[in-house]
Amino acid sequence: MKYLLVSRLKQMVKKEINIQIMMRKFSSYSAISFLFVMMCIVSLPAQILHPVKWSFSTEQKENEVTLLLKATIDKHWHLYSQDIGDGGPIPTSFKFTPSADYELTGKVAEPYAETFHDPNFDMDLKFFENSATFKQKIKLKTAKSFSVKGTLEFMVCNDKMCLPPDEVEFNFRIKGIDLDEKINEKADIDTATKALIVPEGNDSITKNKETATTITGNIPDPSADLSVLEKGCGSDDVIAEDKSYLGILLAGMIGGLLALLTPCVFPMIPLTVSFFTKRSGSRSKGITNAIIYALSIIIIYVALGFLVTVTLGSDALNAMSSNAFFNLLFFIIFFIFALSFFGAFEITLPSWMINKADSVSDKGGLVGIFFMAFTLSLVSFSCTGPIIGTLLVEAAHGRSYLGPIMGMTGFALSLALPFALFAAFPSWLNSLPKSGGWLNSVKVTLGFLELALALKFLSNVDLAYHWGLLKRELFITLWIVIFGMMGFYLLGKLRFSHDSEIQHIGIGRLLFSIISLGFTIYLIPGLWGAPLKLISGFPPPEFYKEWLTIGSSNVCPHNLNCYHDYESGMAYARTQNKPVIIDFTGWSCVNCRKMEDNVWSDPKVLKKLSEYYVLISLYVDDKEALPEAQQYESKTTGKKIKTTGNKWSDLQSRIYQTNAQPYYVLLDNNGKLLAHPRGYTPEIDLYTKYLDEGLCRYKKRSAGNTN
Repeated sequence: MKYLLVSRLKQMVKKEINIQIMMRKFSSYSAISFLFVMMCIVSLPAQILHPVKWSFSTEQKENEVTLLLKATIDKHWHLYSQDIGDGGPIPTSFKFTPSADYELTGKVAEPYAETFHDPNFDMDLKFFENSATFKQKIKLKTAKSFSVKGTLEFMVCNDKMCLPPDEVEFNFRIKGIDLDEKINEKADIDTATKALIVPEGNDSITKNKETATTITGNIPDPSADLSVLEKGCGSDDVIAEDKSYLGILLAGMIGGLLALLTPCVFPMIPLTVSFFTKRSGSRSKGITNAIIYALSIIIIYVALGFLVTVTLGSDALNAMSSNAFFNLLFFIIFFIFALSFFGAFEITLPSWMINKADSVSDKGGLVGIFFMAFTLSLVSFSCTGPIIGTLLVEAAHGRSYLGPIMGMTGFALSLALPFALFAAFPSWLNSLPKSGGWLNSVKVTLGFLELALALKFLSNVDLAYHWGLLKRELFITLWIVIFGMMGFYLLGKLRFSHDSEIQHIGIGRLLFSIISLGFTIYLIPGLWGAPLKLISGFPPPEFYKEWLTIGSSNVCPHNLNCYHDYESGMAYARTQNKPVIIDFTGWSCVNCRKMEDNVWSDPKVLKKLSEYYVLISLYVDDKEALPEAQQYESKTTGKKIKTTGNKWSDLQSRIYQTNAQPYYVLLDNNGKLLAHPRGYTPEIDLYTKYLDEGLCRYKKRSAGNTN
C-alpha cells in the first residue's frame, strides 16, 4: 500500500494535478512543497522518528528575562530558519500567548544559520545542524511569579526525507522578584522550566521527559582546593605549559631581522664592522671589539624591555589588554607608525641626545664601544622605533612582566648577531646586497603591517564596549584592502613620492607579492563565514556579525549554550546534574579566540562541551556597568568593582590568584575542583584529556553520592 501511494503521488506531480487536501498550516504554502513533504512521509520506514528535542530555560536579570528555546538536532538532520521565504519548507516560528504580566522585547533572535541551495525546492534555504538556541527577551510588568506560554512550529529534513511540521507547547515559569532587592545577595534562581517538552501522546519519548526542578538556597563559591582531587583520573597535578613566551622570543627575533633590512640599519653593518677591523690593529682584536659592540646592543634593548616592565608593572600590562584608553592609544600610535613608514614624516629623537652619545663614543675602551652601540640605537630610531613599539605592545598585551623582556631579547639578538658574524668573517661583507630603493620598500611594507595591526587594538575597544563599529565583516574587508594594496605595491603598481622607479621585479619582491595577494584571497571567504584559522584571534569573533547584536545571551562560540553569570550557570548545572567548565575569557584575548577557533571547533571537544559540561564564559574585560547596588570594593585589590568584567576578573584573582586569560576551571556543581585549572592549551589531544579527567572525577563523585 505504501509503494502504491508513492507511485500515485509521483504520477500526480508529473500531470501537475492540483491537490486540495486540508492539512494544518499548509494552505499558505505551494502545492509543490506539500507534495514533496507527503512523498517523504509515505516513504518513511515503519518507525516513528523524533530527530529534534526541545528544551527550555531562562536567564533572569532584574526586570528583564531572556527565554531560551534550544533545539537539539540528531546527526544528519537539519532544522529550518525562521526566514526562508515562501514556496519552501515550513520555517520555524514562535507564538507567545499575550499577557499583562510581560511584554516582548524585539523579535525572536536565532543563531547564525548555514545557507545552501536545496534542489528539491529549487531555492536557497537557511538551516541549523546539531543544535540551535532561539532567544526571546521579555520585560516584566509585575513583581509576582507568572508563566509565559505559547507554541512553536518547526519542520526537519535530512538528505533523504522530510518530516511533517510539528507543533510544541512551551511554558516558562518566571520567578517573581522584588524590584528593589539586591539580586546579588541571593541566588534563588528558578530553572524549573528546563524541561523536555514533547507532543501529547508521544509515548516513545515521554519516558525520557525531565521533571521540573527548582533550585533554592545559596550557590557555592568556586573552589581552588586541589586536595579534593581523586586519584586515578589522569594527570591531576600537571599544568599546561605556557608556550607563549617562546612565541614572543621568536616574534622579537623576526622584528630584529626586519629592522636589519631598513635603510637606517642595513648600511651600518659594513661601515661598523670595517671600522672595528681597522681601528683594532689586529683581526682578533677587531673581532673582540665587534662582539662587545654586539653585546652592548643586546644590553641596551633588553634594558629597554626591563624599563617598560618596571615602569608599568605586570598588573598594569595585563590591564592594557582591556583598557579603552590604552587600546585607543595603541591604535593611534600604530597608525602614526604606519604613516611614518609610508614616508609622511620621520620619527626622530632630539639631536642633542644623539650628539651627546656620539661624543662619549670617541673616548675608546669599553665605555666608548658601549656608547657607539647606544648611538646606533638612537640614530636608527626612526626605523627601529615603530618595530620596537609594536613588539613591546604585543609582548605586554595581556601577559606578565616577562613578555617585554623576552621580546626585546629576541629583537636584540637578531639585530646584534650580524655585527659579530661579519666582524669574524669580513669576507662575507662582499656578499651583502648594495643599499638602494629596496630598503625603502621594506619600510613601506612594514607600514602596511603596522596599519593592519592598528585595527586589532581598535577592535578590542569596540568589542569590550559593544559599540558595534568594527564588526567582523568590516574588519576582514579592511584587511583585504590593506594586504591587497601591499601586494600591488610590491609588484610596482603603487608608488609613493619617495620611491625610486622599479625597472624590473626581483625574485624576492615577486615571492612576497604572491604571499600578500594569496593571503588577500584567503581572507575573502571570511566575509561569508569561513573560519580563517590562520589568523584566529585577530578578527572579531564569529558571532560578532553585522546582523547580530552582542548581548549577554548570544555570545557563545560554535552555537554552544553557555552562561555568562556564575550563579545562573551553576544553578542550571545542578538541575541537569552536570559538571561545569568556567571559561575566564576576554573580548581582547587573542589566545582565547585561538582556543575557540582551533580547539573548541574539534568535533571531540565540541561534543564534550555541548553535551557533558555546562559552559560558563566569564568575560573579564566586559564594560557593562553593574547596578549601583551590586558595586563593591574588592578585598583582593581594594579597587571599586564597577563593571561586569571587573566582577569576574576579581573572582578569578581572588580564588585562583591569576589574572591571565584564557583560564579554564573544571568544577562539579557543588563548586569543587575536578582538575587542576589550565591556561592556553592549543594541543587538542591534551585539552580533550583535560575534559575527560574532569568527567572521570565527576562520575566518581556522583557514584559516591549515590551510594
